[in-house]
Amino acid sequence: MTDGDSGDRVRKTAGEPVARREDEALLTGRAEYTDDLDRPGTVHLVFVRSDHGHARIEGIDTEAAAELEGVLGAYTWADLEASESPCVLSISSSALDCEPPGHPVLARDRVRYQGQPIAAVVAEDRYIARDAAEAVEIEYEPLEAVVDPVGATDDGAPTIFEEAPDNVALTAELGDRGETDRAFEAADRVVDIELVNNRLISSAIEPRAALASYDPAERRFTVEMTSQSPHGHRRDLSHTLGVPERELRVIAPRVGGGFGHKGHHHPGEAMAAWAARELERPVKWVATRSGNYLEGAHGRDHVTRGELAVDDDGSLRGLRVETHAGVGGYGLGGGPAMPGWYGRLLSSQYEIPAIHCETRAVFTNTAPVHSYRGAGRPEAIYVTERLVDVAARELGIDPVELRRRNQLPSDAFPHETPVGSEYDSGDYARALEAALDAVSYDDLRAEIDAEREGRDDELPQTLRGVGVANYVESTGGGFESGVVRVHPDGGVTVSAGTHSHGQGHGTTYAQLVADVLELPMAEIDVHEGDTDRVPKGTGTFGSRSTITGGNAVVESAEMVLEKARRVAAHELEANPDELAYESGEFRLEGDAERTIPFADVASAAYGRGLPDGVEPGLEATTFYEPDGTAYTFGTHVAVVSIDSRTGELEIERYVAVDDCGERINPTIVEGQVHGGVAQGLGQARYEEAVYDDDGTLLTDSLETYAVPRAEDLPEIETDATVTPSPRNPLGVKGIGEAGTIAAPPALVNAVVDALEPVSVDHVDMPLTDERLWRAIHGEPSTE
Repeated sequence: MTDGDSGDRVRKTAGEPVARREDEALLTGRAEYTDDLDRPGTVHLVFVRSDHGHARIEGIDTEAAAELEGVLGAYTWADLEASESPCVLSISSSALDCEPPGHPVLARDRVRYQGQPIAAVVAEDRYIARDAAEAVEIEYEPLEAVVDPVGATDDGAPTIFEEAPDNVALTAELGDRGETDRAFEAADRVVDIELVNNRLISSAIEPRAALASYDPAERRFTVEMTSQSPHGHRRDLSHTLGVPERELRVIAPRVGGGFGHKGHHHPGEAMAAWAARELERPVKWVATRSGNYLEGAHGRDHVTRGELAVDDDGSLRGLRVETHAGVGGYGLGGGPAMPGWYGRLLSSQYEIPAIHCETRAVFTNTAPVHSYRGAGRPEAIYVTERLVDVAARELGIDPVELRRRNQLPSDAFPHETPVGSEYDSGDYARALEAALDAVSYDDLRAEIDAEREGRDDELPQTLRGVGVANYVESTGGGFESGVVRVHPDGGVTVSAGTHSHGQGHGTTYAQLVADVLELPMAEIDVHEGDTDRVPKGTGTFGSRSTITGGNAVVESAEMVLEKARRVAAHELEANPDELAYESGEFRLEGDAERTIPFADVASAAYGRGLPDGVEPGLEATTFYEPDGTAYTFGTHVAVVSIDSRTGELEIERYVAVDDCGERINPTIVEGQVHGGVAQGLGQARYEEAVYDDDGTLLTDSLETYAVPRAEDLPEIETDATVTPSPRNPLGVKGIGEAGTIAAPPALVNAVVDALEPVSVDHVDMPLTDERLWRAIHGEPSTE
């Protein structure tokens, strides 16, 4: 980029692959994460967690723990209750069929999942605190547990909450049941499938953590924590502690990944804040990996039966879906309500005239379930994309051809689906054809078919297949704040209510503001994650940040530029509409000598003698909300081979073609696609949270819960089409979760295609080598 003071034009950066500015500190170890933080007098908090999935608490003895040298407190629910703080994490129950109690910070008289916090110990260091936690004795009366969301609704299943005697938190319907039934009656045939969308555990590089301080003179908390939504956590802590929001400051420093579970309120940060006020000492809590697995919010956990009505010519007539979604032993915030709207993307990219989806959100004796990267979109697209492949096999039509026949055309937008989504813009066929061209689909299909035709009756050693998945992703939502403040020296500070924990906002927002103000990016600083620096914010989740935060900071920058124009006109003794602005300098049209640099305008804005009606200072605050949802889309293709002797799966090719509208920084977009695909393949190939029948989590560490390593992933080939969204000025759509949506159906479709010669029509995720071997050889599953 050229320097604006040199007389050369400052080059626009939006759309350019500008290198991320955040990475040097992250890669050289100079970035400060929550566990790096320390304050004078800091003490450490450790939880005592339930050993049982479901049990009554008959007694808790903390005496031995409290007597250990260095222990400052050993707390139970009785202590919290005596403090007159609510100490209960609120649940959004307005949409539910029942009103179950919120999650207590420490268990009252009953535990409903293994790992639920029962007691908390605070000590001078974390090692003493751990020793003290082990000294706490708890007497249980074990109760019958239920971990399967379908089994939890059976007659005779143990009741988890008296308020929900059938364990159903929510029953929700989308679409028109009668119209869908009629579509099925009129169709030539119906195909069906039963699916499990495996339960996942967020495995961010940094577990959740908090460092809480309390200033009794100011009557004010400061909580530094791993958060995707600092303002949201301030609100939630306000409710849990029973204090006004103005008495809370939440700071989110560098956060090592979020993926949804750092967007919700948990007992850890609440207990740390409560103890900080109790002890008048900074209290630090850092979850262990196993503790995070036991109590951190899980994701997915859907059991679904889907039916697709089709005509013999391949026309899709109707879609009918019934889902049981596990929501865990307690509701966290809006977690129990989320399954009620997951079906709004069941149309995927297709014209499906009638859809009906019925979902039951079900309490089980498992860790609470909330949003995990994608939050409902991967579950919906997985159902539809698997059913389309099942229908293609039933009809003897190539799966790609069936998709082509039913894709919405580019002139069909805006398009309202039968389940209430209104797609903004799209050119689905272009992305599909680009992905197919990348793998030479027709040649590849012919090659695989020829291999099958040429085999004898013996099982071939190598089974090959190709899978395609189209997807649509709803992105954006809600409002966001953006502040642009110009300092007297001309430097610019940008603040937004979002939070970057890998997304690269410090680069993207700087690009956007630098382009509006025509200044070098070096003059733009970006700050997020502090509720005292930003008036209000919604946070980072749901692929929303550039749509909401990006447009907010641009709008604020434009307001700043207009005010600067008025100040510059005053300084140049001209009318504002007579001024041109280029590369950080105002000039009078037709008079090259009468100019004023942006930095001088900034200085004048903080001085005296401003024009009438112009207040001192040069900054603007915007609360931006888009006109509607922006729908990202794309096509992913996986090519696989399976060793029939061992079940070993190799992903030979993986191609992702995505369309997120205008791309502010293509490199960052590509990185988000790579990360999403890695997590999507992780679900499809390796990851699954497994409980035994009594509610014990069997996958409670990285030794037993498999996440993909770099060597396990294929080269991810990316490409893009660009279809701007008409619903926000930047024309952008979100991209952060696209890979988690498209990768599972793409890989499962490829594997099932590879297994077609052995008449296997479905394999549930994760596609472990053993599971594939058993499918190939007709061996029963051990699960």
